[in-house]
Amino acid sequence: MESKGHLVVLGYGDVGKSIVSELSGGPFRFVVVDSNEKVFENVEFEHLVGNGADEEVIVAAGVKTASFVFVALNDDTNVIFSTLICRGLNPEATIVARANSVKSIDKIYKAGADYVGSLSIVAGQMLAKMSANCIGKVCRIDEDIMLYEGIEIEKYHIEKGSYLDKKSIEELDLERKIGCTVIGIERGGLVSTAINKQTVLRAGDIVAVVGSSKQITEFKEKYLD
Repeated sequence: MESKGHLVVLGYGDVGKSIVSELSGGPFRFVVVDSNEKVFENVEFEHLVGNGADEEVIVAAGVKTASFVFVALNDDTNVIFSTLICRGLNPEATIVARANSVKSIDKIYKAGADYVGSLSIVAGQMLAKMSANCIGKVCRIDEDIMLYEGIEIEKYHIEKGSYLDKKSIEELDLERKIGCTVIGIERGGLVSTAINKQTVLRAGDIVAVVGSSKQITEFKEKYLD
């Protein structure tokens, strides 16, 4: 289960099922983890029975090489612990976590999550809009969406001669300079979420960028206008 760029879903409750329903039939490989073996009866997707807050289980699910991790556990203590482990194992992964209580949101962010949602539909919505509609073998990043707490995902076409052309993620350093993150690239009709520091953007790419409303505006003003 060590395929670079796949997605890991920790927890197959309401949130996990929402995410999986969006992933199923799409272009991305994903692994789902849950401690209850019965929830996987009659499912066809790749899964692993185990505690999503257990490091050995998390490693077995391939978190070290995952591009996205969705922490959808039902107990916030486990969510915090799982997020800490995932961040330690994979500093470059984008971690989206569910907060079962709004009081836990700050602690989950401090544990290393990139985005925290307290609504059960948030993670599934983010995944749906990020990873997109697929017709045949052609996958398109979906339309822009306003998410929660001012978080947005927007897509931009990189024109020839753009400052972004031929720049690596490391060179741009958007997370440090602005706070937003490139989470997907559509190139030649195919979408990839396996983004790392060495990933180079090219003219013709369509990039999906996530951040706050303010960060998205700053990104557009500095690099697109």
